[in-house]
Amino acid sequence: MTPNVSWQTMQSFASDSSVTRQKLAPGLGRRIVGYARPYVADIVPFLVLVAVAAVLGIVTPLLFKAIIDNGIVPRDMAVVGWLAGAVAAVAVLEAVFSLMQRWYSAKLGEGLIYDLRREVFAHVQRMPVAFFVRAQTGSLVSRLNTDVIGAQRALTSTLSSVVSNVLSLVLVLGAMFALSWQITLIALALLPLFLLPVRWVGSRLQRVTREQMRTDAEMSSLMTERFGVAGAMLTKLYGRADDERDGFSRRASRVRDLGVISAMYTRVFTVALTLLAALATAVVYGLGGVLVISDAFELGTLVALAALLSRLYGPLTALSNVHVDIMTALVSFDRVFEVLDLEPQVRDAPDAKDLPADTATVEFDSVSFQYPGSDEISLASLESVARSENTPPNPVLHDVSFTAGRGEMIALVGPSGAGKTTITHLAGRLYDATSGTVRIGGEDVRDVRLTSLYDHVGVVTQEPHLFHDSIRDNLRYARPEATDADLVEALRTAQLGHLLDELPDGLGTVVGDRGYRLSGGEKQRLAIARLLLKAPPIVVLDEATAHLDSESEVAVQRALRTALSGRTSLVIAHRLSTIREADRILVVSGGGIAEQGTHQELLLRDGVYAELYRTQFAWQPETPGDGQLATR
Repeated sequence: MTPNVSWQTMQSFASDSSVTRQKLAPGLGRRIVGYARPYVADIVPFLVLVAVAAVLGIVTPLLFKAIIDNGIVPRDMAVVGWLAGAVAAVAVLEAVFSLMQRWYSAKLGEGLIYDLRREVFAHVQRMPVAFFVRAQTGSLVSRLNTDVIGAQRALTSTLSSVVSNVLSLVLVLGAMFALSWQITLIALALLPLFLLPVRWVGSRLQRVTREQMRTDAEMSSLMTERFGVAGAMLTKLYGRADDERDGFSRRASRVRDLGVISAMYTRVFTVALTLLAALATAVVYGLGGVLVISDAFELGTLVALAALLSRLYGPLTALSNVHVDIMTALVSFDRVFEVLDLEPQVRDAPDAKDLPADTATVEFDSVSFQYPGSDEISLASLESVARSENTPPNPVLHDVSFTAGRGEMIALVGPSGAGKTTITHLAGRLYDATSGTVRIGGEDVRDVRLTSLYDHVGVVTQEPHLFHDSIRDNLRYARPEATDADLVEALRTAQLGHLLDELPDGLGTVVGDRGYRLSGGEKQRLAIARLLLKAPPIVVLDEATAHLDSESEVAVQRALRTALSGRTSLVIAHRLSTIREADRILVVSGGGIAEQGTHQELLLRDGVYAELYRTQFAWQPETPGDGQLATR
């Protein structure tokens, strides 16, 4: 038995047969054919090579018969020489065809993986923020890796295995029956003695395989969380290194034990297969030897039958489980298509248009909003929460109306959870309003092309995200065509000139995972520099100075002065200095605008804002060393 056939057979028994009970989406086959159509020029020669390899598989045993019966027995050296050369030629052809087959297989498989990964990645990038809030990152990565590769096997491993095994089985059985139908029937009669124990091993190996996948995922998740900067810092700060080591050891030991069990089951399979081949060979040589001695048939026939026998059991056992392999591949395709079929809630309208370049006003007109349910924006298979969430989401905003004019600064204040962040998300169309209208420059944001909207609205969050890349590449994310001179100017305007002078690698300095090599104030100013490079007419700002030391706060405030100057801005305000300088303050409470006006006007009303001022803002000093935040 060849090693390849043995391994393919083992893969069948290791597959989870539970996939055969899953219901697949109608029309799945047609969609798969659609993805395979661009590769017809590769699939056809690939299948031809598989078929030729199957034919060559029975040529060598027949040549052995001819060498013995027509060359060795009659002592014809010329015939022996020619036929031995033919055996060598067939071996060379098999090697060449094997390489060619592998090349087509790799080209076809990797091409399909590329197509699926690119399409899934691009589709996921178009999903709204609500999707990422709910979906588990590991599950998404699994769709791009495990499921895409599983789908690829449908057009490479599974397809070639089915074609090769069917052809090999037909040709081998045909040749064996032609040589001796009696011995062939006896060889087939031994097959149940092999299949029964292998089925027993296969059912247990399936359970072990599922457990291995689960424990491997748990161990990988633990490593991912603990090896991140935040996880590593938390472990050290709480002195839990020994506990983490013990927890990891328990998981790793379970993985080790399952590996031993899996290895033993695999060895039982291999031993059973080898034992069957040895028993069948013994029967063939025993019975065939008697027939040769009694002149019932020739010695070459006996040798050919023994050689063909080694090519019989592999295809038989592989085909006995081919439905599992096919269904596994189909389920992988189905899981990939499940993601592709999830339509983004926030997307361009068919007739979407671009905003004019000078657009700089924001208007909320009777806007109400509630976060969408899991069935609207996510998949149960990507998140565990969706399965147990039966209650509809509560409204977050109701009847919110206000206008921010060109160059006007609007400060949003209110208790935590009042809806301030949701208002800023709606302004940037990270979500769509449930009712009412959000307008930018007088245009309903749902009628505007998303790329145009994002060009006009810039956002700086309280926890800015930086990629594990250089300062240069983090800044160019806002404007890829920016020169190094542009980047340096933006950094100096954002009060980061001194940092740039101190770093040995300058713009090439890698900021680390989520920017952890930088201080909180430096990360904020780098995010502001990125905003300055984008230069949007509208800025949404979750004012990020509340958790900074005095020196960093002063530097960030100076950078913000430039970032907000001349721009329309919505600022979630945490500092009294920002609130006092705002053109208008919106007091958000209970999902609505409770009050609006200037600082002095709202204090005189002695309402919700006055109470917030007394409890949250009155104790704050003015920004140390820098005066107040002037925006014009």
